[in-house]
Amino acid sequence: MTGGFASEQDRINCSFYFKIGACRHGDQCSRKHVRPGRSRTILLSNVFQNPRHLNPHAGISEAEVQRQFDDVYEDLFVELSKYGDLVEMHICDNIGEHLIGNVYARYETEEDAQRATDILNNRWYAGRPLFVELSPVTDFREARCRQNESNECNRGGLCNFMHLRHPSPDLMRELDHQLTVENRERRRERRAIEDIRRLGWKERLVAEDPSSGLTKEEVIDRSMGWRRGATGGNWREAPTEPESGSSAEAAAPAAEPAQPA
Repeated sequence: MTGGFASEQDRINCSFYFKIGACRHGDQCSRKHVRPGRSRTILLSNVFQNPRHLNPHAGISEAEVQRQFDDVYEDLFVELSKYGDLVEMHICDNIGEHLIGNVYARYETEEDAQRATDILNNRWYAGRPLFVELSPVTDFREARCRQNESNECNRGGLCNFMHLRHPSPDLMRELDHQLTVENRERRRERRAIEDIRRLGWKERLVAEDPSSGLTKEEVIDRSMGWRRGATGGNWREAPTEPESGSSAEAAAPAAEPAQPA
């Protein structure tokens, strides 16, 4: 971290809040929790409720816990992907009060993250209101507990680093594929909108008029065809020789017969 900002040596800013977006001391922390005004990452606090954490003596199997988790993961993943280009999403399985059930989502842009924050703060999930904020977390490799990945963390769920729970591999592959398709379509739509903005006002009216019978792409192709060389007006390329029997050859005047000497 540049200049030692929010490092363990920083006596002003809380390194745990900077790395993880949460601190076990909360507002009572002796160091500052600098909340970002802009970020590509959002935090949904205390969303996932692991049934084993709610009732350790319930006797629920690991398979059932994973099934319930997969349902929650899919719900959140699909919903969060609606607000922009979702890059990654993680859910904590810690039991510490400041991390339990936290969901982190990182978007491609700060605008996407802000949109998701604004909308989700007016939403409920599983009968409870959502509490969403921008998070300072940028690198989840620094935020997660590496010992937990190899089952060596001796603090268990009370660890102050993220213990991430992962969805079933089949579900993750399906969601990744879905996300790739949706993000590609969203980018294609953004490019189409930008192309329309560059059109003349007449072409823009046609593109935005459903009664014209033309798709936006067709209007753009007709109006911007010279850029792609579709109309023969591609000035970057040299003229080509006309083919035998072509219309250009037919239109050329016949040569005068040679006069005898």
